[in-house]
Amino acid sequence: MMNWKKPLRSVVGALAMAYVVVDVLLGLLFRPLYRYLARLPFLDRLAASIRKLKPYPSLALFLLPIIILEPAKPIAAYALAEGHVYFAVGIFAGAELLKLVIVERLFQITRDKLMSIPAFAWAYGRWKLVSDWLASTGIWRAARRLAFRARSTFRRWRAQLIEHGAPTRG
Repeated sequence: MMNWKKPLRSVVGALAMAYVVVDVLLGLLFRPLYRYLARLPFLDRLAASIRKLKPYPSLALFLLPIIILEPAKPIAAYALAEGHVYFAVGIFAGAELLKLVIVERLFQITRDKLMSIPAFAWAYGRWKLVSDWLASTGIWRAARRLAFRARSTFRRWRAQLIEHGAPTRG
C-alpha cells in the first residue's frame, strides 16, 4: 500500500506557499490605497474606538474580515473554471483588496493586544518566518525590482499626463 502522507504534505506545502506569495504580492500592490484610506478622518475616530477593545474582542474583530472575505477565492476560482474571467478577476481582486486593507489596518491598530494572546503570537511568528524567508529569495527580489520599475513607469506616465494634459480624440 502506498503512503500518501509525504506527497500530500508536499502538495499542501506548495499550495500554502503559493497562497502566501499571492497574499504578499497583492499586499504590496494595494499598499498605496491602504495608505490613502488610513488618512481619512472618520477612520481615526473608528480606530480610537477599536483601540479600547480588550485582546480577545480585538482578535474577533481582526478575524472577521478574513472569515467573511476569504470564501471569495474559491468562488472566483469556480467562476474562472466556468469561463467567467472578468467576474472571477473582479471578485478575487475586490475581496482581496478589501481583506488586505481592512486586516492590515486592524493589525496596526490592535497589534499589541493581539500579540498578548499566546496562540496568535506563535502563529504570527511562524507567518513572519515564512514571509522573511520568501523576501530573501531571488524570485522575490526580482518581483520587487519589476514592481519598482512598473511603479516608476506609471509615475512617469502620470507626470507626463498632468504636464501635457489628457490626450483628446480628434
